[in-house]
Amino acid sequence: MAGETTDSNDTAAVGGTPAIWRAMLAFDHNLVRLAGRLRVTGSVPRELRGRPMLIAANHIGNFDPFVLMAACRSIGLAPRFMLAGGLLDTPVLGPALKASGHLRVDRGSASAVQQFTTAVEELRSTRAPIIVYPEGQISRDPGLWPERGKTGLARLALGSGVPVVPISQWGAHEAVYWGTKTVSGLGDVVPLARSGLTSPLRRPTFRVHFGEPVELDEFDAGTPGHAVRAHAKIMRTITEGLVPLRRDEPDVPRFHDPTRPTDAVSPWRP
Repeated sequence: MAGETTDSNDTAAVGGTPAIWRAMLAFDHNLVRLAGRLRVTGSVPRELRGRPMLIAANHIGNFDPFVLMAACRSIGLAPRFMLAGGLLDTPVLGPALKASGHLRVDRGSASAVQQFTTAVEELRSTRAPIIVYPEGQISRDPGLWPERGKTGLARLALGSGVPVVPISQWGAHEAVYWGTKTVSGLGDVVPLARSGLTSPLRRPTFRVHFGEPVELDEFDAGTPGHAVRAHAKIMRTITEGLVPLRRDEPDVPRFHDPTRPTDAVSPWRP
């Protein structure tokens, strides 16, 4: 792929970002450099910068949010996430994340409809790109191809009219094990800690590709079935970008994570 960059430190476009988030992004940049090698291809069109934007990425591991932040920073973006309300309510970290401008999502709450309406309005007014995982969880497909996912991101995009930029990524799954879905004791943390501490020795390559914005003009927010079709188009675009990143691993990842479940089947696998 053309336009590959490495661990650059382009902070030109993060100048209007809250200081606490700039500091966290700088820390993240160094963390990712320590854990492995970052390789970024593609970019975001100049005409979309400084405007509302959704970034849709495949989810391959616990470390990939850190890689995505570093990749965005390397091309001059300071992204935010849609985060679960529980995370934003935690002591110390919660207030820092709230001050950074992340969007709140309380899954399964009675106010979900109102939250969707609020999220649409916030998306229309924010200048920061918002990263969303359409799958909703780390892939459990044996080949680590994207899972079916849900239509939430597509509905947000159609409801707000905000463009969607796809990100395809590969390699972050090698930095830290999947571990367990919930942590109930020290034994659940040990595999994650052990894999994370050995990542600087193994030096995995984190490949991130920014694709062209997904064309969604053919879909309408009020037409039944259009969100499903828009979601499928987004997921197929992410998958198409993933193919060249893992060309020598088309079936299953070379890196074996004994803790990751493999009980799902990707409908997008090429």
